[in-house]
Amino acid sequence: MEINSKIWLILALFACNAFSQENKSNKPNFVIIFTDDQGYADLGCFGGAHVQTPNIDQMAKEGVKLTSFYVAAPLCTPSRAALMTGSYPKRVGLATGNNFPVLLASDSKGLNPEEITIAEVLKQAGYKTGMFGKWHLGDQPEFMPNKQGFDEFFGLPYSHDIFPLHQNQKKFNFPSLPVLDNEKVVELDPDPDYLNKRITERAVKFIEQNKENPFFVYVPHTSPHRPLLASPKFMESAPKEIREALKNEKGIDYKIRDKIYPQTIAEIDWSVGQILDALKKNGLEENTFVIFTSDNGPTIGSAKPLKGKKGSTYEGGMRMPTVVKWPAKIKRGTVNNELMSAMDLLPTFAHLAGVELPKDRVIDGKNITLTLQEKSKSPHKSFFYYSKEKLEAVRVGQWKLRVSKKRLPELYNLEKDIGETKNVATEHQEIVEKLKIQMQVFEQELNKNSRPAAFVKNHKPLTK
Repeated sequence: MEINSKIWLILALFACNAFSQENKSNKPNFVIIFTDDQGYADLGCFGGAHVQTPNIDQMAKEGVKLTSFYVAAPLCTPSRAALMTGSYPKRVGLATGNNFPVLLASDSKGLNPEEITIAEVLKQAGYKTGMFGKWHLGDQPEFMPNKQGFDEFFGLPYSHDIFPLHQNQKKFNFPSLPVLDNEKVVELDPDPDYLNKRITERAVKFIEQNKENPFFVYVPHTSPHRPLLASPKFMESAPKEIREALKNEKGIDYKIRDKIYPQTIAEIDWSVGQILDALKKNGLEENTFVIFTSDNGPTIGSAKPLKGKKGSTYEGGMRMPTVVKWPAKIKRGTVNNELMSAMDLLPTFAHLAGVELPKDRVIDGKNITLTLQEKSKSPHKSFFYYSKEKLEAVRVGQWKLRVSKKRLPELYNLEKDIGETKNVATEHQEIVEKLKIQMQVFEQELNKNSRPAAFVKNHKPLTK
């Protein structure tokens, strides 16, 4: 009997271990590729003829193209705060920076450590978490990625234009631009043209090192935010006069660099290809959820056929070119026009990883798993467009109402008029009034259930 009992115990332990391994392997990996200032038409698969994006276009053929995917703000810092927390930027106190639209170097303000980020949610489920690129949610030690759930971080604390050679340096007096490896400054004022390459290489290395574990990789590129960047390999396709001008460039010349947009986008596309290849080579492609999107509309790219650009609450400022690939669960080569947002990624990833969302706070994002699989409509009854602290617009179904002090109410039927070219407010006054009430009710709820950003005393630059 004793021997039989030991045999049964061994068999039971083996079964439990096998079950554990099966559960481990069934947890999807997650990769977010988040570019900076890339417009709705700045991908071939979204109609861009001015750029070449074969890897992302292939990703769309093997996944789903999301044509109504929104970020929660048309600027860097608030958009990233919403992505990380699943909440509108104003709800977490980061609708703006501190006395500036976005956070700057040595800012006293940052993402509150009491917030629960995507990385922290996934760590509860045993995920390895890595971030490679631009953070921009506070550069003081208390706010940095390693304090917000990321096991590994390599990149920049904020945008690469916050540096001494900025065209408005006399106004801002920025310190040297630091490159961080986890919490340590390892380099100052790096060669900007190699940033995208270095970020990509570190992301690929992280995937290879963590292929035996479920992982979350966040790749917020510094491009195509100005000044535009491209390594020599991609500059080979630029016109000769531009290459010559860059050789003689004094400091950073925005007028010259604005002309290398196709080369910058080509390098981003290469980066996506490198990450997808790494997943495939390591047998991870089938069960890895990869999303490519941008943080806000373009500065010098194209948002056609949308109206508006970076900083605007017209569609071009907040509706992003987005592609998702997850071969195990999402149908190939589809187009999905349901309303979804970057805020949805936190609750969606939590659901797929088997983690409960915190119940002590409002999270605005929704679980969009079934929506991505075309098994249900959007879980959002409405979506709200903020410009800094001000609620300027709301979308409910096909209707979008935009209210500004400088203009009469604007009502657009986005199903018929994606470019917001025809204001039909006078024809549908009852819809205008109904949507105005929705905006008022939501603003009251948000103000009641908001959470503060954090501030530190004795804030100082990461570099002298």
